[in-house]
Amino acid sequence: MVAADVRERILEATYACVARWGLAKTTVEDVAREARLSRATIYRYFGGGRDELIRATISWEVNRFFLRLRDAVAGAATFAELLEEALLFAHRAVEEHEVLHRILQTEPGTLLPQLSVDSERVREYVAAFLLASVPASELPAGVAPEALADYVSRMLLSFIGSPGRWDLTDRAQVRQLVQTELLAALASVR
Repeated sequence: MVAADVRERILEATYACVARWGLAKTTVEDVAREARLSRATIYRYFGGGRDELIRATISWEVNRFFLRLRDAVAGAATFAELLEEALLFAHRAVEEHEVLHRILQTEPGTLLPQLSVDSERVREYVAAFLLASVPASELPAGVAPEALADYVSRMLLSFIGSPGRWDLTDRAQVRQLVQTELLAALASVR
């Protein structure tokens, strides 16, 4: 078996265990049993033990989210459409993520510190994704691409986490949000 396949199998098993028992109750033994591997094999791939395994599984799930996001926005013809599709997808993905909601309800003290540590990395992923996606022709005059990506990534994450008055399940409202609060504010970004 290829090392990448074993690593993936361990991460999938960890995710399944966390879904079943939560973060706090998942052990390396549980993961080994779920993956049908020995504990020694788990430690060979994750020498830092359970803590490293949990961090890696959270990162793995974040990466899977971004792969799905990339697919969800692939057909966008403009930057505005990309932002609309990204908001619709991300909101739905967070709302429908059963494991995330279960952990936030049952053991937020375990997950929230990890998410805080990863939040800047997630924002950097979003900014890099946007930077690669915005056509130069759609940049407002005088706005550097990096500044645009930084600003929009922060705003997107803010709205996904706390949409305020916006209904992120309603395409018309998302379109209005993108036009009035994201794109309109870009002129002030430098």
